[in-house]
Amino acid sequence: MFSGIRNRICEFVRRPKRLAALLCLAILGGCASSNVPPLVAMDRKVDLERFMGDWYVIGFIPVTIPFVSEAGAHNGVESYRLTDEGIIETTYTFRKGAFDGPEKRMTPRGWVHNEETNAEWRMQFLWPFEAAYLIVYLDEDYRRTIIGVPDRKYVWIMSRDPELSDADYQELLDYAARVGYDRDKVQRVPQRWPAGNRK
Repeated sequence: MFSGIRNRICEFVRRPKRLAALLCLAILGGCASSNVPPLVAMDRKVDLERFMGDWYVIGFIPVTIPFVSEAGAHNGVESYRLTDEGIIETTYTFRKGAFDGPEKRMTPRGWVHNEETNAEWRMQFLWPFEAAYLIVYLDEDYRRTIIGVPDRKYVWIMSRDPELSDADYQELLDYAARVGYDRDKVQRVPQRWPAGNRK
């Protein structure tokens, strides 16, 4: 039995795209530096039903490894749908390099890891590997949020509306800096949607 499992794992990691996905998961779920405590999710209760739907990615520290790179993303949108079984079906789409660039799509599955707050999830890009997903900020109106990972390598600043003023964006960037992110590493994501053609 174990030799069969070992053979399947070996076959799996020999495939470049799958190996890249594994590396992505390792990065997203990485441990924090020994000098800095890991980032934690907010302790306020998240209403999952209200959190579902479309979020425009306004700023991020992008994942930039082969085959799973967000670098150069335009019109990034993260969409969530909660199933009856408690699975958070996730679709992340963006245009690569330009507004008319090729569309890229990721479809991980998520679930709540901390049911006391619903603010800490796990994301699974590929079974059986899991990545931590932390809601570190969410406004009272469920219009803006910041998602992080424990070692602060990546962050996603998101809004229900693609048009966010510079002042509002700076306010969210300031919050990310207060929880330990290097604001100079955060890149603004271009968003441009024709009228009536938003997600």
